[in-house]
Amino acid sequence: MSSIRNVCVYCGASAGSDPRFAHAADTLGAALAKAGMGLVYGGGDMGMMGQVARATLAAGGHVTGVIPKFLMRRENALISAQELILVEDMHERKRIMFDRADAFVALPGGIGTLEELAEQLTWAQLQQHKKPVLIADIAGFWRPLLGLLAHMRNFGFLREGNDVHYIVAEKAEDIVPMLESAARRASFSRAAEFGQSEP
Repeated sequence: MSSIRNVCVYCGASAGSDPRFAHAADTLGAALAKAGMGLVYGGGDMGMMGQVARATLAAGGHVTGVIPKFLMRRENALISAQELILVEDMHERKRIMFDRADAFVALPGGIGTLEELAEQLTWAQLQQHKKPVLIADIAGFWRPLLGLLAHMRNFGFLREGNDVHYIVAEKAEDIVPMLESAARRASFSRAAEFGQSEP
């Protein structure tokens, strides 16, 4: 059984211009449900957010949406989610999503998606969590960001011992297996740290 119970998915409130993005959201939602992993996301019913949530529900999965009250109408809150948590602001939203999740996935999205991903990468870099962070580089969407991270590394801003740890999937069907593999490695690493054998 996987140690990942819930996956936080960051993605756009818009659908984007490439139909491969919606297909990736559908594929991921179904895969989460099949693996028995719940979806934690921003609570909206629009764009990529709505796509991944509806796909999870359609496949029999559990969905937890977290949405600020001021975005209820703007992002059209998904009232069919099993759990819809209303919060006061974006900070509370992100904290609850972090607390509820065992791993993070960034599908294509806009500034908000980028900011949420960057925050998790920063917290991981500062060793505030060891949860897997996966960048879903669907149709090369995140390639400029991956190039920027390499650029930072080349100029010494991401150095050994202070690097950013993430995994990259180019296909939606690879996301869940890669998360499970990363969680197993992390579990083995923690067991080794405490002198225990892997279960």
